[in-house]
Amino acid sequence: MDPDQPVWITRFAPEAVARFAAEAPDGPLAGVRFAVKDNLDVAGYPTTAACPDLADRPAATSATAVRRLVAAGAAPAGKTNMDQFATGLVGTRSPYGACHSVHSPAHVSGGSSSGSAVAVASGLVPLALGTDTAGSGRVPAAFNGLVGLKPTRGLVSTRGLLPACRSLDCVTTFTRTVAGAASALDVLAWADPDDPWSRPAPPAPPPGVATRMRTVAVPAGDLDLDPPHRAAWAAALRRLDTVAAQVVPVDVGPFLAAAALLYGGPWVAERWAGFGTHLSGAGVDPTVRRIVTPGRDVAGPDVFAALDRLAALRRATEQVWLDVDALLLPVTPGHPTLAEVAADPVGVNSRLGTYTNFVNLLDLCAVAVPAGTRADGLPFGVQFVAPAFADLPLLDLAARWCGEPPRTVDAPSPGTALVAVAGAHLTGMPLNPQLVALGGRLHARARTAPGYRLYRLPGPGVARPGLVFTGDGPDGGIAVEVWQLPQQAVGALLGSIPPPLGLGPVGLDDGTTVTGFLASEHGVRDARDVSAAGGWRAALRADRA
Repeated sequence: MDPDQPVWITRFAPEAVARFAAEAPDGPLAGVRFAVKDNLDVAGYPTTAACPDLADRPAATSATAVRRLVAAGAAPAGKTNMDQFATGLVGTRSPYGACHSVHSPAHVSGGSSSGSAVAVASGLVPLALGTDTAGSGRVPAAFNGLVGLKPTRGLVSTRGLLPACRSLDCVTTFTRTVAGAASALDVLAWADPDDPWSRPAPPAPPPGVATRMRTVAVPAGDLDLDPPHRAAWAAALRRLDTVAAQVVPVDVGPFLAAAALLYGGPWVAERWAGFGTHLSGAGVDPTVRRIVTPGRDVAGPDVFAALDRLAALRRATEQVWLDVDALLLPVTPGHPTLAEVAADPVGVNSRLGTYTNFVNLLDLCAVAVPAGTRADGLPFGVQFVAPAFADLPLLDLAARWCGEPPRTVDAPSPGTALVAVAGAHLTGMPLNPQLVALGGRLHARARTAPGYRLYRLPGPGVARPGLVFTGDGPDGGIAVEVWQLPQQAVGALLGSIPPPLGLGPVGLDDGTTVTGFLASEHGVRDARDVSAAGGWRAALRADRA
């Protein structure tokens, strides 16, 4: 490690670390040392947020996230450097010094959780806490070859955090492995009754979140990437074909439009509300002051207009999640040098958030993972993004990407059965609530084996398809969802199916066979063949078009 790297703002004495470690010597994280971004409280130490003006104010109690790690046996080793007041994605906006990537002294470390990422990447600690409002838990992970987990908003308490944007802030982790991130999240996730922004995780993932993520979306068009990043992204897309069963191109325009709202809209007023009173001090970074001070003058009507625009973009992006489990994106468009940031501190920083800013605004979760190196030897990182409370299956997907064993077993739980649905029972379709009411949960998005055809059945009421094995159906199969249902619910479901539909064996693209909705061949004689659409949802979209 570069001995001149300004990783720490406050390094704890060995005896202080030992006292923390002694609080829970038999906990699940016993023996783990972790770093704490210096916008999170640790009792007895100042929380500076990289502003020296706050260095004389020791915290009375530790942040909830810190206390939960300590209660699990881990011990904090110190408070880390950061972009001041968590305003930046570069890691250079600190009076304590600019961090750089552990792979190049000329290139930025990424921020705002710069010191936390460098502490893990350089081997000082195996775990570090950061925060992520616009990408601060993912950008430094990508620039230092780490796993950066940004959980669902509210899943990890932010009590004891000096806020950047309180409604968007997330406490995040940096680790070397996905397993390390999952172990930390097991401890950190908790519905904190004293945190008004905390949210309990549902007992099971929401209805559209699959237990096993197999279908991954990628941008349908070109992305704004620097040449070394572009080549590394192309390699990542080729690698995705070995991890995902289906890769689906989608329009990411609404996601990127939402990202532009974070600094192009009124959310800078929330930064002013969070720490504007500190911006008059002598220790304030001039770029931070320049960015946040306009938030003082944001008009109320502008706030509500932006919220309305965000709601429209959220609705547009919701359609993507009906067909896919996760979205793969590069974390950043490039990896700038410290000199490039110095020449254009606002412009370069803004571009770094192109693919990260939208995640919290749209209430999504994400995990950044290493994706090899660029031609110049710098690490390249990608991120998997998914709906709120999809954190655990998303970590399993990230584990498969990284070559680690996932924690979820593919086999159904005892007393349950897997049932494939192809039409009105799909997520978001009119009859899907029947599956949810019967105790079902989405196991996986899949496709049938080759040879099946899909027909639109005639008749009034809810539009229904008929799936039939003819032997000459599309080689790519037909899109289905596999649901896990209690075994007694399968009988109840069978009783609700009108002819010519019934239940029978359906072969899937992974070579397995499950029970599924099928139609008899004579029942589709007067039906329209919609197999070319590839699935029922796509067939309905084609009809509307």
